[in-house]
Amino acid sequence: MSWLGLGRSVAQVAEVFVENKTARAAQEHVEHVASVNALQSEFARPRGGWFDQLVDGLNRLPRPALAAGTLGLFAYAMVDPISFGARMQGLALMPDPLWWLLGAIVSFYFGARELHHFRGSKAVPPEQVAEVVRRVNAVEALAEAAAPEAGSSGNAAVAAWREDGG
Repeated sequence: MSWLGLGRSVAQVAEVFVENKTARAAQEHVEHVASVNALQSEFARPRGGWFDQLVDGLNRLPRPALAAGTLGLFAYAMVDPISFGARMQGLALMPDPLWWLLGAIVSFYFGARELHHFRGSKAVPPEQVAEVVRRVNAVEALAEAAAPEAGSSGNAAVAAWREDGG
């Protein structure tokens, strides 16, 4: 009988009860490299020409422009309140349908952008759904076990009141 064979057998039996940390570390490394490669491929894209770069730059402008414009309005109101008030009175004359159109344009632009980002980030794995369903069932089972019987209220004072004809 070879002692080398016995050592391997003992190691295999031990791995049933205790995790092989070296094998686990190697697997975690493989998973990490795969995650980094997936992330890198997601964000890698070829550089376009000057027109593509210009359009990409313009697509990034609306939110910062709206934020800076709003802050600019506050500064304008403090620097020249008379002129600011006159401009706001001019905006008050703008008809409601024009305001609705502006609101629809802004809502659709930012709503579509938010929806685009929301759709890509909320994938729930089936294992997580199964775990949540299991937990809900466990909580419902606890609630059923703790619920009073159909005829009783679970409260001694209410039971006494019912016995007295209440």
